[in-house]
Amino acid sequence: MEIEQVQKLWQPQPGWLNTASYGLPPDPAWAAVQEALAGWRVGRMAWESWDESTARSRAAFARLVGVAAGDVTIGSTASQLFAPVAAALPPGATVVVPEVEFTSNLFPWLVQEQRGVRVRSVPLAGLVDAIDADTDLVAFSLVQSADGTVLRYDEVVAAARAHGALVAVDATQACGWLPFDAGRADAVVVAAYKWLMAPRGVALAYYAPELRERMRPDAACWYAGADPHVSYYGPPLRLADDARRFDISPAWFSFVGAAPALELLVEIGVPAVHTHDLALANRFLAGLGRPAGDSAIVTVEVPDAAEKLERAGVRAAVRAGRVRASFHLYSTEEDVDLALAALTG
Repeated sequence: MEIEQVQKLWQPQPGWLNTASYGLPPDPAWAAVQEALAGWRVGRMAWESWDESTARSRAAFARLVGVAAGDVTIGSTASQLFAPVAAALPPGATVVVPEVEFTSNLFPWLVQEQRGVRVRSVPLAGLVDAIDADTDLVAFSLVQSADGTVLRYDEVVAAARAHGALVAVDATQACGWLPFDAGRADAVVVAAYKWLMAPRGVALAYYAPELRERMRPDAACWYAGADPHVSYYGPPLRLADDARRFDISPAWFSFVGAAPALELLVEIGVPAVHTHDLALANRFLAGLGRPAGDSAIVTVEVPDAAEKLERAGVRAAVRAGRVRASFHLYSTEEDVDLALAALTG
């Protein structure tokens, strides 16, 4: 499927370069949500029709990251999906994290310190070398939110395995544009409202079967039942045998929008998205005299950047004087050139 043809399925105003904050829905996702909301308003639709989108989202996500659907659990936020992994660590365990890690993949480990878990933060560039015999789990973002740095996934996993450590990955800023094999890690968590272009309120995770054996589904509910539709009332405990035992009740309308977006990404293919996004990111860097990079998220320091971009109608993140621009399926060369004209004019 050609990217130029697919782009017709989005309706962005020119100058949107901020997918690292939130992604834009393709038309099928937008239409599905509008239909569900209209049905909800008048009581015309059964909730089961909305809930079908949860299974579709689970299956599409599994295909995107190369794992079995039975190893995927659903939730609402990244930190919520890391929480049972963190709670499964024994007292005295050591977690190694980068110093600049986004807190959704940091606070779940830090709150375990009160029961003896130790969290050791290290420089990002030294993460691989910091993994040692005392390391029980390594937690990191595959792509860093702050500046778009792409971590050396294979090297981190190899170092962790050499010391018998678990690997927990936040792929929120990677999944949807960066090809990777989730099955190499023990836990891979993704908040879907960025590069997966879903409504906020959808998160998905791969939990390896061996890891699940150590975990306890403390948020267990009817939706985690072996058959949710016969798990409404009363004992005994009857949870699913696979990763669904960690499901929480889905935010229906968010998953209604997630399913078409995820299925469209599967149809397009992440490698094609990767090529498109990187080409635009490197066009942007070249226009500012910077060398090419390997990320769809780039940061550059430009004086008065916020004012210049606002005058031009370009929406990108500006933090501490640095522009964070991010490029995705609906981004175009015209968007890039609009930003370059604003920053260099």
